[in-house]
Amino acid sequence: MLKKRLSALFCAAAMFCTTLLPTSSIAAADTSMRDITTMELVQDMGIGINLGNTLESAGDWIAEYGDGTTASYETAWGSPVITREIIQGYKNEGFGVLRIPVAWSNMMVQDGSYKINEEWMARVTEVVDMTLDVGLYAIINIHWDNGWVNKFPENKTECMKRYTTMWTQISENFKDYGDHLMFESQNEELGWETVWNKWAGTQGKDESYALVNEINQTFVDIVRKSGGNNAKRHLLISGYNTGIDVTCDPMFKMPNDPAGRCAVSVHYYTPAGFAILEEDADWGKATPTWGSDADFNELNGWMDMMKTNFVDKGIPVIIGEYGCPKKNKDASSVHLFLKSVCEAAYTRNLCPVLWDITDVHYDRSTYKMVDQELKKAFVEISGADISNPVLPTEPPATEPPGETATITPDPENAGIWIVDTEGAEKIIFEMKMAAKSGATGCVGYSTEEIEWEQEVWEIAADNKGNATYEYTVPKGVDRVQLQIWWPADAELTAAFLIMGEGSNDPTEIPTQETTEKPTEAPTQAPAEAAYGDVDENGAVDILDVIVLNKNLLGVAELSEQGKQNADVDLDGKPTSADSLCLLKYVVKLITELPVK
Repeated sequence: MLKKRLSALFCAAAMFCTTLLPTSSIAAADTSMRDITTMELVQDMGIGINLGNTLESAGDWIAEYGDGTTASYETAWGSPVITREIIQGYKNEGFGVLRIPVAWSNMMVQDGSYKINEEWMARVTEVVDMTLDVGLYAIINIHWDNGWVNKFPENKTECMKRYTTMWTQISENFKDYGDHLMFESQNEELGWETVWNKWAGTQGKDESYALVNEINQTFVDIVRKSGGNNAKRHLLISGYNTGIDVTCDPMFKMPNDPAGRCAVSVHYYTPAGFAILEEDADWGKATPTWGSDADFNELNGWMDMMKTNFVDKGIPVIIGEYGCPKKNKDASSVHLFLKSVCEAAYTRNLCPVLWDITDVHYDRSTYKMVDQELKKAFVEISGADISNPVLPTEPPATEPPGETATITPDPENAGIWIVDTEGAEKIIFEMKMAAKSGATGCVGYSTEEIEWEQEVWEIAADNKGNATYEYTVPKGVDRVQLQIWWPADAELTAAFLIMGEGSNDPTEIPTQETTEKPTEAPTQAPAEAAYGDVDENGAVDILDVIVLNKNLLGVAELSEQGKQNADVDLDGKPTSADSLCLLKYVVKLITELPVK
């Protein structure tokens, strides 16, 4: 029997369990609703940042290959498990609001009830609580959520049922929270090209806008009737696809709100060639620089449009996302763009919220902005008081019980085995390697009933080159073998901690001369010889997995042929799904690649 538990490609090395709070818990001591307008509240937020690629991480592959915990979803797109120290760091660096995108469908039972999983609700609640506790505003939404919102036009009844049911549960869970928590109706999926393509005339425009307006009105109605503080909660209304031009169109209507407490959200990724594209695409050309007079005129024109159409009419505006990638971009242009967008929005009384994912603009391991000069610019723009930061406290160092052994393996060697760990309860594999390298491997074990069962895992190092794989030995296991592969340039040092009575003596860990090598990977590619041969050396082996993983982690480039070879499922681009297929093929968990 094969157990298919695979740690996600981009997940943090160690998935530490977090204490789940009751979903009715309230973090902030102040649960009152102040007598302030939404305009005053938005201005009080200052500037913000997104907790991106974290609680909104989604994908069927997470359920298939993850371990079923909230952490497996939270870390699936590259984030570590979020801690209070990470969130406190946002506050210390001068931000006033944390936007927390959420995929509420994660861990949801697929029975049509759309009941949000209790553990997932508790984890989101815990992150919100930490955010409010450190003194930040929090915004939660329904994000992309695996794309089900895109199906509204073709299946409106079922999608509206899902939307209504989910917001009813979210509203109930947070109804007693104070006004430092804001709900956002949706991310940027409200608006459908299948109904109206703005580049192809006006056909379907009325229908598409009407559906957007109906969904936003439904959101307000659900929240307002849910009781508690939700009768007066400040709400954020998603603009049409959160585009400035289409949101400023007269056909977009703000919902009728008896409380009169709604703001509108738009996103700013303009020009797309700089703010979105890392390389040329069939719809546009990537540009590495920004900062010309034309660029500034464009920026100011869009911000003026939002001010004229909303702020000047008493409707507050939050730029829910703005940002740009760093890859293939001039660093000074990235700095200038982020600073300029923030300033252009803030000086017009719009609240700018930077889009950020793990360690791009904010380092989730050091709790600081990567570009400290940008941090200074942000603080100067917002006037945030950062004079008394709350410094993170390090937990006391404790040495867990067990045997420890450290070896420095030869990178030419393909694997390491730990054998005969009878009585062991836990094995912790730690490694130090070149920054952002990674390793793959498999764990096998046997019991009296099971001759051999195997788990495949994959971990990525943090930006300092540290990675950890923690394996809890199943009950009744009498023998465990751990096999690891790593990149040839990893400069890897590995340490094993074997915990529990009966752990094998560290001297029994094989030396380099006696290390048993794994079964040779196939030297011939499958029938479609090019598929899987990512490094283009004529064979499909573990090196192809490593090269693809490094590409997905952003530390290696693939040639055009390499990209085609890596796309084993022929969905148009190399993804983590291709990496998983390749890994399973190489370690002989499957006998052929699923090329079409």
